[in-house]
Amino acid sequence: MTIYDAVLFDSDGVLVEPPPVETQTDATRAAFRAVGIEDPDRQHIDAIVSGVSVDELHEICSAYELEPKTFWEARERHDEESQFAEFRDGSRAQYGDVCAISDFPAAVDCGVVSNNHHSTIEFVLKQFALESFCDTYYGREMTIESLRLKKPNTHYLECALDDLSVSAESALYIGDSKSDIVAAERAGLESVFVRRSHCREVELDTTPTYKIESLHDVAELVSG
Repeated sequence: MTIYDAVLFDSDGVLVEPPPVETQTDATRAAFRAVGIEDPDRQHIDAIVSGVSVDELHEICSAYELEPKTFWEARERHDEESQFAEFRDGSRAQYGDVCAISDFPAAVDCGVVSNNHHSTIEFVLKQFALESFCDTYYGREMTIESLRLKKPNTHYLECALDDLSVSAESALYIGDSKSDIVAAERAGLESVFVRRSHCREVELDTTPTYKIESLHDVAELVSG
């Protein structure tokens, strides 16, 4: 007997370690240099690293008379390359408890839905040999407009559910952030908040269905 037909995972902070702020900051500085800005305002860098909105991005680019599309392409390219490098050199790793997925019943479909680039999620699945468990996966496109579709927007969650042909009521979403839990609630999924070391003190505004310390606990939830 299974309780859920599908389990969807966030990637960063759930399957793999999240990108360090320092790495994202360096990548953002490199992007500014690539478009001719040698000394960007630290507040602008912080805004981009912390999750810039479309309107904020346009305001930042306006301050330097930059074409937003040109800058964003540079930012996404440098951010992607910095992530690939850390996965390759082992400074960013998969969590040890990801092996718990192998304990899920065969009838349960699995997928990944992340705010990271779609190309980065594809890289992660290949790098850590997770393709065999993953029936569908979504990250965002490397476009400015994709910022509007990030969680807590439900767009990519709904795309994954459509791919798996399962209802929201029969699916579980596992995340490590406020936006993950809000997105799950908005989409009608039950949710799991994983308290990793980086989110130990996070206070949630939306109550998840479950709070866990390890993905091994998810295997028990799914099996019933």
